[in-house]
Amino acid sequence: MTILVTGGAGFIGSNFVLDWLARSDEPVIDLDRLTYAGNLENLRSLAGDPRHIFVRGDIGDFDLVATLLAEHRPRAIINFAAESHVDRSIHGPEDFIQTNIVGTYRLLEAARGYWNALPEADKAAFRFLHVSTDEVYGSLGPDDPPFSENNRYEPNSPYSASKAASDHLVRAWHHTYGLPVLTTNCSNNYGPYQFPEKLIPLMIVNALAGKPLPVYGDGLNVRDWLYVKDHCAAIRVVLARGRVGETYNIGGWNEKTNLEIVRIVCRLLDERRPRPDGASHASLITFVKDRPGHDRRYAIDATKIARELGWRPAETFETGIEKTVAWYLDHPDWVAHVQSGAYREWIGRHYGE
Repeated sequence: MTILVTGGAGFIGSNFVLDWLARSDEPVIDLDRLTYAGNLENLRSLAGDPRHIFVRGDIGDFDLVATLLAEHRPRAIINFAAESHVDRSIHGPEDFIQTNIVGTYRLLEAARGYWNALPEADKAAFRFLHVSTDEVYGSLGPDDPPFSENNRYEPNSPYSASKAASDHLVRAWHHTYGLPVLTTNCSNNYGPYQFPEKLIPLMIVNALAGKPLPVYGDGLNVRDWLYVKDHCAAIRVVLARGRVGETYNIGGWNEKTNLEIVRIVCRLLDERRPRPDGASHASLITFVKDRPGHDRRYAIDATKIARELGWRPAETFETGIEKTVAWYLDHPDWVAHVQSGAYREWIGRHYGE
């Protein structure tokens, strides 16, 4: 019994692999291209663990994926591999098209060929679980109900459009070819090992360095926040008991504005790592020009997964953010290592004004 995890050195993928192997002896084949956001340091605790087999490679490499499937014969593929940062998609959409659309297509084709050749019992048990985002649903008004699995797709960024396309491919491979798929659409994740281009780790890292805390527009864009380990638990449940062909929304039931998030992070840092001058980290908040097409509000209705599969998040935002801030304070070496020259150059170019 083995599973294949793609993107397993990234933020959510690495948390999933660590969590999986903390709870199970079932081996993981971990396929990751190790782009800027893929980091083997996330998996350092698994060094020498025979249950974790890391392979550097691209989901778009059909021959490599087909070889891995034939050699290791996994009972499931869990696809985390994706370009996932909206700002980067605005500046360079082609990488998102290649990984999220073309890569998903080639992964599906390799999976289909492997699945078709399985014995009937193994074929019936096999699953392809595709991890996606709430951003495919577009933007909500302030009084609109949260996104359910029946919401129409209305992606507004190159990133969300590419993920929407990948979701449609997964659906089509099920309905056309019978591939036993599951899709999850999650809200904004946060927690350990998140690359510091995303809001929460960027605020932590900049605040500790005494740098401005860039907040888009008026800071009142609303997101639902999901602690990454809760997300991992939900994926395990969907893999084990989800109905084939179904989509499950995974959310934290935590709607907050970006500005509220930044102020909470500042308050926690004021308590745990006060500034030498005694000023609040919140004095570093700097409003910057809004990004193009910035969706105003996302919110997830996670009723279906709670009703059908019994999953609910274990963390409130208050408990999750405390754990997250503590993790970054306790891991300065990890933070320093991921802040390469290329990362600093991109942050400076993007937020420089």
